[in-house]
Amino acid sequence: MDEKILKFLPDQLAQIIQHRFNSKQLIDLEEIRLRVGRQAQMLFHDREQIIDEYTFKREDATTLLAKISEYSVYRLEEELRNGYITIQGGHRIGISGKVSVESGQVKAVTHVSSFNIRIASERKGAAKHLLNHIAQDQLMNTLLIGPPKSGKTTILRDLIRTVSNGAVTIKPSRVALVDERAEIAASYNGVPQHDVGRRTDVMSDCPKAEGMMMMVRSMSPEVLAVDEIGREEDVVSLMEAIHTGVQVVCSVHGYSMDDLKRRPNLQPLINDEIFNRYIVLSPHPKPGHVIGIYDKSFQQLTTNVRSMTNEVGRSHHDSVHVHVGRNRYS
Repeated sequence: MDEKILKFLPDQLAQIIQHRFNSKQLIDLEEIRLRVGRQAQMLFHDREQIIDEYTFKREDATTLLAKISEYSVYRLEEELRNGYITIQGGHRIGISGKVSVESGQVKAVTHVSSFNIRIASERKGAAKHLLNHIAQDQLMNTLLIGPPKSGKTTILRDLIRTVSNGAVTIKPSRVALVDERAEIAASYNGVPQHDVGRRTDVMSDCPKAEGMMMMVRSMSPEVLAVDEIGREEDVVSLMEAIHTGVQVVCSVHGYSMDDLKRRPNLQPLINDEIFNRYIVLSPHPKPGHVIGIYDKSFQQLTTNVRSMTNEVGRSHHDSVHVHVGRNRYS
């Protein structure tokens, strides 16, 4: 486990984890959940582990909040209002507790009683077998569709990195990433903690609609990337950006193409055939499983994209058998 996480955990819990688990056993750890008055819960990809001998106490919660805010809760007031904090290493800590409301808006989260420590992880190569389907020298406008834990963010991050650096089928491009929830680049103090490529500029913790327009105006990107579009204002900004000539790669919550078509806010994107490629993902049997790839007319191109499951999975074993050649771009 990343030492950056261990230093935030209560000492007793950190010691238990270090003694009970080795590094190989922790490779597919996804979350650590801490609730005042209850035992710690560790969530792995396909199982959970309750730490019966440790109970998270109120004083532990107070200490943890002080650590993640660097002993200045006011410094992170905006992040706390959003319900999560990003720490060094790109790990994200969700919080819940009593909410203070003013004029119908969340002012602060007080008396924090639950923490969800989400373990950040990169899967370089997770998107490489999609490239032949979505890139011909330059990236096609692409939309990733999938439910929670289907690997959307992991694949989107790897696409951004690949487009930024260049690969066999795609030239290197300037990428503007609008990372509203700091999940893709996982910026800490403005610096990405994940590798999103050498030509990528990141706008984090900024609403998507405003961020897209800011990046198009100020950073002259060739590719615009954004996670979890869905609101009407997101769609308006996305269409404006496309009309400036940039390529786009985005993700959206959904279970199928039919699910996507039922989303009223997305109809302008669908009707104008903005996306050249739609990629539908599933969390089963593992995150990153490709159900199908479709063109702008919703014609299915393929259901057989090899190695995607293993690429996004957390196995140490590389079961990739497709030769992708050497990068010709640097």
